[in-house]
Amino acid sequence: MKLFSEAMQRGVSRKLLIGQKHSPTFLLAGGVVGMVGSTVLACRATLKLEDVLKETKNDLVLAHAVKEEYPEKYTEQDRQKDTAVVYVRSTAKIAKMYAPYVALGVVSIAALTKSHNILNERNAALTAAYVAIDKGFREYRQRVIERYGEDVDRSFRYDTELVVSGEGKDKPKTSERAGPNAATIYARFFDEYSRNWSKEPEYNALFLHCQQNYLNDLLKARGHLFLNEAYDILGIPHSQAGAVVGWLREGDGDGYVDFGIFVAGAGDRIRDFVNGREGSILLDFNVDGIIYDKIEKYKEAPSWQLEEK
Repeated sequence: MKLFSEAMQRGVSRKLLIGQKHSPTFLLAGGVVGMVGSTVLACRATLKLEDVLKETKNDLVLAHAVKEEYPEKYTEQDRQKDTAVVYVRSTAKIAKMYAPYVALGVVSIAALTKSHNILNERNAALTAAYVAIDKGFREYRQRVIERYGEDVDRSFRYDTELVVSGEGKDKPKTSERAGPNAATIYARFFDEYSRNWSKEPEYNALFLHCQQNYLNDLLKARGHLFLNEAYDILGIPHSQAGAVVGWLREGDGDGYVDFGIFVAGAGDRIRDFVNGREGSILLDFNVDGIIYDKIEKYKEAPSWQLEEK
């Protein structure tokens, strides 16, 4: 019996945990259904409203007729009292008619609001965790740079491989090339699966160059730019990280948009793409990091100040 009790308790706890995890979805669905239901039921109640209003009108007409026929026995003061009673009674009937549906609407709005608040709290927690991870990674890279230098940091960061290209006077000639894991998590292929890709390689290189310039102009004008906005312009599907990472004009990062292809020292594949001999290319975006929590702190400068900078 004890084992059965413990197993049941674990099962119930697991179900509660799953329910808590999906609570925003349940609240949203319940709120939407409740709002639709309250609206439909309120419309049905409105069909009965005419009878209540008609009864109220008849009572008021009757009170006025009695006042005209028996002015000595039924004074104006009596008519006003009865009129007030008629209005109160009619208001109570209308309130009783609509009260359940109004209550259902209020509960539905509360469910929608609660769902929104839960999602906001979870997004804030995820953003805070992402910021902490990003900060730790940057601090780690800084310690590597301070101890071993930028070359070693770049080698670790982009998984470069040392290649012996020939014999020199004192030691073999070596060079670096990108390893199999050189791209960052934000890198995306620009290929035939992108809606803006063309079968003409020269057009693709020109298109990417123009879009990179446009995104830099947009960053300069607005002060911030999300990675998903860059994906949009290039016809690349969104990513979850792209909703919170991007560029700030005056942040801690580079402050400019770079696709990683129009740079000096590019590899053979990139050179082939730029020269029209390669049809697709891997774009690796130099995002500054998480900017979702920094936008409110950013104050956009007047256009004349941005132009001076």
